[in-house]
Amino acid sequence: MDPDLALALGLIVGGFSIPSMLSAVTDGRAPRASALTILIATGLVFYALSVKPGGYTLSQVPDVFFAVLGGFAP
Repeated sequence: MDPDLALALGLIVGGFSIPSMLSAVTDGRAPRASALTILIATGLVFYALSVKPGGYTLSQVPDVFFAVLGGFAP
């Protein structure tokens, strides 16, 4: 898997899991599914950081994210 794609997917999955976790906590339920998705997102981000030589800087993250999204645009 391309490290740029892994980073973008990790950020998307992590972003979607935060509202789910907050909803579960406010309803008094255990956030099991949200915790699993956060683990998956963390694994994808760490995979991207470990596979790419030199890793990513914080200023590169938006460029990488939009480059991956731009690759799917017609």
